[in-house]
Amino acid sequence: MNKKRIAVFGSTGSIGTQALDVIRANPALFEAEILTAQSNDDLLIQQALEFSPNAVVIGDEKKYEKVKEALAATDTKVFAGEAALEEVADFDSYDMMLAGIVGFAGLKPTLRAVEKGKAVGLANKETLVVAGDIVMRKAVENKAPIIPVDSEHSAIFQCLVGENRNPIDKIILTASGGPFLGKKPNFLVNVKRDHALQHPNWAMGAKITIDSATLMNKGLEMIEAKWLFNLEPDQIQVVVHPQSIIHSMVQFADGSIKAQMGLPDMKLPIQYAMAFPQRIENNFPRLDFKKYPVLGFEEPDVKTFRNLALATEALYKAGNVPCVLNAANEIAVWAFLRNRIGFLDMTAIVEKTMQQVTYIKNPTLEEYFESDGEARNFAASLINL
Repeated sequence: MNKKRIAVFGSTGSIGTQALDVIRANPALFEAEILTAQSNDDLLIQQALEFSPNAVVIGDEKKYEKVKEALAATDTKVFAGEAALEEVADFDSYDMMLAGIVGFAGLKPTLRAVEKGKAVGLANKETLVVAGDIVMRKAVENKAPIIPVDSEHSAIFQCLVGENRNPIDKIILTASGGPFLGKKPNFLVNVKRDHALQHPNWAMGAKITIDSATLMNKGLEMIEAKWLFNLEPDQIQVVVHPQSIIHSMVQFADGSIKAQMGLPDMKLPIQYAMAFPQRIENNFPRLDFKKYPVLGFEEPDVKTFRNLALATEALYKAGNVPCVLNAANEIAVWAFLRNRIGFLDMTAIVEKTMQQVTYIKNPTLEEYFESDGEARNFAASLINL
């Protein structure tokens, strides 16, 4: 395996820091070529001093001088601002982008990498939720491999290796159910930020942890799966699997089901994407079935966790509706994390925004951006910001 130069977009977040753990453990196989962060300048500086990347980007332009001064004695180039993310994504000096920027902000740099024909390890599901048709079309045109990093989509990807000519009946995305599995609205109305951030199985960033608690994360994954695996909406099923050992499954035309299993640890799908098509050794904890004598499955409660129902609606309506869903959800989660709204208010904001924004059946990229802005403005108007 030739050494791969990795551009870690979102290097200070949950996915980014774990990607750097994989690089740190395999210096003969990987090197960090580009690192980017939005506002965590201290950690970005620390990472740059350790990994000596070709370039770093700090999204918050007010922190540019501090980062530049801290790295002045190194050969690392320092950039700042949103446009700089696209600029460094356009570099020829890296082999793979690890797309770990959270939310809509990850779309532009990821799209630029795809247009350059770069391999993308995709952890940013919003890129395909918002503009999956455009991104996947450009990936085909530019022969840019997109390898999913989300544990569920990585599981499906792994199940499909070697099955190119075999038709898929359906895929089955597993959901842990989050910290409030089995709870009803009279309980959820009183849920606070700190309680919602206590996921039972996974260690993730704040935004995705809240999305998991509301089941929005699973809804976004359904939309992402449609584009990644060229599926029809009725080929995508969600089941609740509280143990998070089976990460997802594929049922083929003959009825056979393949599952990918393992402990809930994001380093494994990150490493798999970075090393693909090879599997490399690691010292990650191994699954011991004696500790999991029972694996359970149940239908998701879409009446209580209505975000999953709204995302399913967006999946079927398509057009700009998933983009609107995502934008409203990002605003709602932002407000909930700052204690501006309640847990159930997030769903209400998403639903009202989906009803408000004009439907566009076949949006252009510009219309996706316009829909995103319109949705964010309307969702914000529903909140006392």
